[in-house]
Amino acid sequence: MADNNTVTLVITHAIRPGEAARYEQWLEKIMPTAARFPGHLGVHVIRPTTGNDTYNVVIRFDTLEHLNAWTDSPERHRLVEEIKSSLADDDKVQVHTETAFWFTPESATHQPGAVGDGHAVPWLTRHASRAPAERCLRGGAGGLALDADGDEAVCRLAKKSMISQEYLIMSQHASLILTNGQVHTLDKENPLAEAVAIKDGKILAAGSTAYVMSFAGEGSQVVDLKGHTVIPGLNDSHLHLIRGGLNYNLELRWEGVPSLADALRMLKEQALRTPSPQWVRVVGGWTEFQFAERRMPTVEELNEAAPDTPVFVLHLYDRALLNRAALKAVGYTKETPNPPGGEIVRDGNGNPTGMLVAKPNAMILYSTLAKGPKLPLEMQVNSTRQFMRELNRLGVTSAIDAGGGFQNYPEDYQVIDELHGKKQMTVRIAYNLFTQRPQHELEDFEKWTDMLTPGQGTDFYRANGAATPGLPDGMEQELERVVRHLVEHRWPFRLHATYNESISRMLDVFEKVNRDIPFSGLHWLFDHAETITERNIDRVKALGGGIAVQHRMAFQGEYYAERYGIEAVKQTPPVAKMLAAGVPVGLGTDATRVASYNPWTALYWLVSGRTVGGMQMYDENNRMSRDVALELWTAGSAWFSNEQGKKGRIQAGQLADLVVLSQDYFSVPEEAIKGIESVMTVVDGKVVYATGAFTPLAPPAIPVLPDWSPVVSVPGHYRSAPPAAAKVGMMATVHQCCGSCNVHGHQHDVARNSSIPVGDETAFWGVMGCSCFAF
Repeated sequence: MADNNTVTLVITHAIRPGEAARYEQWLEKIMPTAARFPGHLGVHVIRPTTGNDTYNVVIRFDTLEHLNAWTDSPERHRLVEEIKSSLADDDKVQVHTETAFWFTPESATHQPGAVGDGHAVPWLTRHASRAPAERCLRGGAGGLALDADGDEAVCRLAKKSMISQEYLIMSQHASLILTNGQVHTLDKENPLAEAVAIKDGKILAAGSTAYVMSFAGEGSQVVDLKGHTVIPGLNDSHLHLIRGGLNYNLELRWEGVPSLADALRMLKEQALRTPSPQWVRVVGGWTEFQFAERRMPTVEELNEAAPDTPVFVLHLYDRALLNRAALKAVGYTKETPNPPGGEIVRDGNGNPTGMLVAKPNAMILYSTLAKGPKLPLEMQVNSTRQFMRELNRLGVTSAIDAGGGFQNYPEDYQVIDELHGKKQMTVRIAYNLFTQRPQHELEDFEKWTDMLTPGQGTDFYRANGAATPGLPDGMEQELERVVRHLVEHRWPFRLHATYNESISRMLDVFEKVNRDIPFSGLHWLFDHAETITERNIDRVKALGGGIAVQHRMAFQGEYYAERYGIEAVKQTPPVAKMLAAGVPVGLGTDATRVASYNPWTALYWLVSGRTVGGMQMYDENNRMSRDVALELWTAGSAWFSNEQGKKGRIQAGQLADLVVLSQDYFSVPEEAIKGIESVMTVVDGKVVYATGAFTPLAPPAIPVLPDWSPVVSVPGHYRSAPPAAAKVGMMATVHQCCGSCNVHGHQHDVARNSSIPVGDETAFWGVMGCSCFAF
């Protein structure tokens, strides 16, 4: 039985229509004030159900003296005055002692309430684990259901209460509560919280621990975040997740690999594991400027690393390298003609060298890659799940799939349809359909607009509209027909456009169509827009469009500077000018064939203004603060799937997608941003990924299929050995600071990015081993 000195204060408030949000904000302020007073034992809120406007706030103290100290305090009186305008009637206040003595304090109505007079009194103990009134009600009308902490008077009160059992059981009890965190909500009214409550896949509340714990009840799981930083789930506004998922288990990833020596070692090891007739594929996410050697591999190096296993290495959108075995597998010989839009580079005798060049487009690269063996359906399902897990590991909870080459609808959507049907998706997808037939685009979209409506689907998997490639010369007439059809059917659309010249031509068409059929509210957009001018930004704004920006320049910046000069790089893309003009901007990666799918590489690029190779591109005029960059990766991207207000913030009513970070994004040095990961990712209110101290919360691991997959040995984005493990062995690549140094446990960026030949074993620096002492 409880201590006879304890007292419980029951405050009943009937609120005016439309004032619930303000009242919740008020609760968040008043609860911590009570918690700071001596003797405070806990608080519980019985929130209104549908059709009800009454809140019952139950606060417990150890003694009447301590309760009075709080009720008489200036802080409480100030807050009571603040909320009066939101109340439909005077507040009703009752104090209950264990001897069932009830009275009304001076500040409340002068009529004392009888025991059980319309009030139920569940409360939370210090550990927020009990709700006695609910247990009493579940005991049935015939008797009491008490335990060691029960209270006969409370049960009697609950039995006599006019509040129904359904009302109590359906009160807003959270399924998951996260406490003791640094929660960056991106809610301007409540930017920083220490706890979050979640129920039915939605955010119930974010605020102080005292306020959020008022949502606890029997069955609530409470997780101590131990001070970790929490952000909303990241939303990639342009990711090829559906296509990339089918092949993820087949691909060796070079993202973040520090040296070509390491990359070739990884390739050689994977070639030994890969059975015939499968290939080793390195498909995007890397640039030679990330390597210490600052160069690409040669075909000869690929032949040496994998003499018998076909190897395909894709470099951005401009070229691909095939080793001898791969040339044989695809059948490219002296007699093979160059395909339209591409070149097979040849030696002096006319034989293919193994280099393919995109001239003027990447079709030769895609069509050659498509010749490789595919995984069977079962393994494609596994591959997609592994890719989603990898994205969860990096904090991605949503993506807008931009379609793309060789991604046919509905054939290539079978895997994601299956995962959705089995409720196995851990990344939300809004998908844009991408036409695959040049000069037949209108036919495709006419068929699809009869099949689908934008927004059709669920919060996990939904249609988002159309996607089209760039605009070839002389295609304005065809583009106008397509756009007219899409706007008439209110289908949002996105167009890939890098150069301002193409954007100008497209906008001419859009403005013409808009004069007949208004674009307003359509959420159409340009992708990329690296060289868009201020004039065209204003034209986009006038038509209600947005711009989805990706970090392709982080991988291509050096090439762009070489061709156009460093001054041109400074505003490529002009993100700051887009924001200043009020154009919606969302961030993404365009992974997996050019840039990395790692959002932290993209955030590092936007905040630091540097490429992955370390070249400074942007000054302060085109670099984003960490807050703004994160906003663009969350709430900003939600606009592009017409889900603004539904996701992107840790705010009551929004989808419960959030990420607990390995490091504090807001305070770590800029260079450390690239290495941030998630230690716990929550999607739809459920933990989908957890590691470290949170590993017990992780869902069961999914075995990788096939067992020779690169994902088995190199699970995702490259991770250097942590300093604690760095002294375990000798250098992985002896005498090379460009290799994976496992001796000193420090960063080698300065050495790797220098012009000194640290990787040359015959030179002074290489002979001396680790050269970091010289910098």
